[in-house]
Amino acid sequence: MSAADAAKITIWLANLRDERDGVALYRGLAQVERDTTRAEEFAALARAEERHVALWRRKLEKAGVALPSDRPSPRVRLLLWMAGRFGTRSVLPLVMMGESSDVAKYARQGRESAALVVEEQEHGETLRRLSGAKPSSPQALIGERERWHRVGRGGTLRAGVFGANDGLVSNLSLVLGVAAAGAQRGTLLVTGLAGLFAGALSMAVGEYVSVASQRDMFRRQITLEARELAEAPEEEEAELAELLRDKGLSGDQATETARQIMQNPDSALDTLVREELGLDPADLGSPVRVAVSSFLTFALGAALPLVPLLVLTGRAAALGSAVLGAIVLGGVGALLGFLSGTSPLRSATRMIVLAALAAGVTVGVGRLVGASLG
Repeated sequence: MSAADAAKITIWLANLRDERDGVALYRGLAQVERDTTRAEEFAALARAEERHVALWRRKLEKAGVALPSDRPSPRVRLLLWMAGRFGTRSVLPLVMMGESSDVAKYARQGRESAALVVEEQEHGETLRRLSGAKPSSPQALIGERERWHRVGRGGTLRAGVFGANDGLVSNLSLVLGVAAAGAQRGTLLVTGLAGLFAGALSMAVGEYVSVASQRDMFRRQITLEARELAEAPEEEEAELAELLRDKGLSGDQATETARQIMQNPDSALDTLVREELGLDPADLGSPVRVAVSSFLTFALGAALPLVPLLVLTGRAAALGSAVLGAIVLGGVGALLGFLSGTSPLRSATRMIVLAALAAGVTVGVGRLVGASLG
């Protein structure tokens, strides 16, 4: 086998593994998704990925190459675990990054994969719509006509990730800055604890207000939709038929389905809220849950730099906080890179470098203040 053939087979094997992962991922998302319409869209994506799997499998079999195991990768299993506990929306940004990577990968492979580039781009559009973004479609036109329609969503997972990262970086920077000013261990502990509670409470209050305001806006949107349904049922029925045609139904099927749905006001409102506004009436976000999650995760992150202060003294304590912070941030960065399908090393390095810059600024300020007070 020539070097060129070996390189081509290596690419085909990588494509097969990625597409098998896609099948497993979308099948899993379809199983855990509670909304039947969204679940069917995930299932459709899985069927599309199955066609891609068949393409690469045929090529490899024709070349006489043994096929690898079709067991999902650890990344896919972790994403499905997260989706099962936090909802499919929580992992869609990471899934979308994977689709973007597939587009770039197939674009680099040239003519052989040109058709797959278009399909992967279409998958990305579907995922953006499922995540709340609006592609150019009748939904977007309806949103233009009714300007109070807006889509957004807060989540406990997002709040938790940002909370832990902010807690670690901010309290580590605070402790190192005060240490640079010449403070002793007792002062550092008090400062760190104050920073922990002040930051965690601030984070919790901010997330509570944000999600509560967003939920109030969503409820207002649903109220306005119910009012439109009562005052202009014919127009809402036409809009629903338009949405159903965009999903692939024929004109007659869309019209008849919309007519049947509109016969039940509660079902009609639920369908319009889901399809026109992109909202799940049963899941508008919990400000209490997000606030508690933010408080706990920020506090957890902020507590880590204090651990070395409990067992070490002097410069060793500050150095221990810095080392522990770097290790944890590197691990978190590597995990995020792993989940998003990008380089874990690059993601970890970025996290550490940015935290080092933040800590460097506070250390410089601490030394300046310590010198001026001394």
